[in-house]
Amino acid sequence: MNRSRLLLTGATGFAGSALHPALVAAGWRVRCLTRDVARARRRQPALDWVEGDVADRETVGAALDGCDAAFYLVHSMREGGDYRRRERTAAHAFAAAAAAAGLERIVYLGGVAPASGAASEHLQSRLDVGEALRGGAVPTLELRASMIIGPGSLSWLTVRDLAARLPVMVLPRWLESRTQPIAIDDVVVALTRALEVPLDGSADFDIPGPQTLSGRQILEETARQLGRPLPFMVEVPFLTPRLSALWVRLVTRADWKVAREIVVGLEHDLLARDDRYWTLVHHTRRLGFAEAARRTLAQERAPVGGPWGAVERALPRIDPRAT
Repeated sequence: MNRSRLLLTGATGFAGSALHPALVAAGWRVRCLTRDVARARRRQPALDWVEGDVADRETVGAALDGCDAAFYLVHSMREGGDYRRRERTAAHAFAAAAAAAGLERIVYLGGVAPASGAASEHLQSRLDVGEALRGGAVPTLELRASMIIGPGSLSWLTVRDLAARLPVMVLPRWLESRTQPIAIDDVVVALTRALEVPLDGSADFDIPGPQTLSGRQILEETARQLGRPLPFMVEVPFLTPRLSALWVRLVTRADWKVAREIVVGLEHDLLARDDRYWTLVHHTRRLGFAEAARRTLAQERAPVGGPWGAVERALPRIDPRAT
């Protein structure tokens, strides 16, 4: 694909803000879509901002004018209510606008589908969006990740705060569910190279991290990287994800609507079908969870404030290299 102009939706979010510098470095002119241009420009005045909403065909059509490709990195879970219907409607509107603008490709970052059991409302919404975009006239490459580790990731923030603040932790049965967490560094590589993958039509690929870990192992390794003693875990097999979400609310700084959906979604294994995408884009060496966590913790901007910050500072610390 010729490296001309592309539209980046979700540019103010976790994945979008990490992706933007890589796209510029790769030679793309990046136009960033936001619903509040004035606010976005105050935060990042050097970026090329355009105002619009992915659900509004008129404004998004204007934003797509002159673009060759687009990244779809938005979701409306924080807005509550019937977000699944809203997200599906917005994806259909965006796909239609992209077709009218003559785009060559859409790249979408979604979530891994559970191999068994029903997907959570949040995850099913991500899968619905992928289906809507791939069903449009513009070839769409959907990349599916499970937990993404990096600064600004709400799933990471939930795990980090639990590991930092709870010396004793109940161990629900669902914490034995497995996933393949992926570093944001590797996700950025996957997204950037998605623009060059040969496509005959729309396609979807999983982008797993290099390790398969249970929720318990993720919490334990996070505690090690924080320099905390491993939390003492008490097995409570009857504690469901929905009940667990209530005590998670008391501990984590992550947005409650999002954290609740993340926890509820942990009831089943979230494992990739395969890892062939990494071979396809010539990126087979990915960061392990410990290194991804270490890098993310090193980028924490300031000590945590408030009562929970005091708790974190009061708890004992150990050298993670000694464990």
